[in-house]
Amino acid sequence: MAKVLIVEARFYAQLNDMLLKGARAAIEAAGHTHETVTVPGALEIPGALALADQSGLYDAFVGLGVVIRGETYHFEIVAGESARGLMALAMDGLAIGNGILTVENEAQALVRADPAQKDKGGEAAKAALAMLALKERFG
Repeated sequence: MAKVLIVEARFYAQLNDMLLKGARAAIEAAGHTHETVTVPGALEIPGALALADQSGLYDAFVGLGVVIRGETYHFEIVAGESARGLMALAMDGLAIGNGILTVENEAQALVRADPAQKDKGGEAAKAALAMLALKERFG
């Protein structure tokens, strides 16, 4: 049984509730346990995962958040750098599922976050577990 850490950027509470519901359901359906910590925004997710990995308490990680395009360049920075940070950690051997939604508007986020629709939280959790299985196979 694996222990999964979910790190969520709780900027959009309603959307994050749906992402969390999907991620938790997928982890529990696979027979694993989870904990959740909250960070201020998507840029903090990779840092929190790196800190948590140092503890040795977790086998896999899921990053959840929502980044909605606004009127400034900030969207590109947050979307790109949060993804880059997660990819760097994955390349270092962490089993990570990226559930940070990067969308044009709240309607797109709602469809992707909703477990009854695209269930991107659940997909991110399943991706983390799939990467954990590969890590165990090749490790």
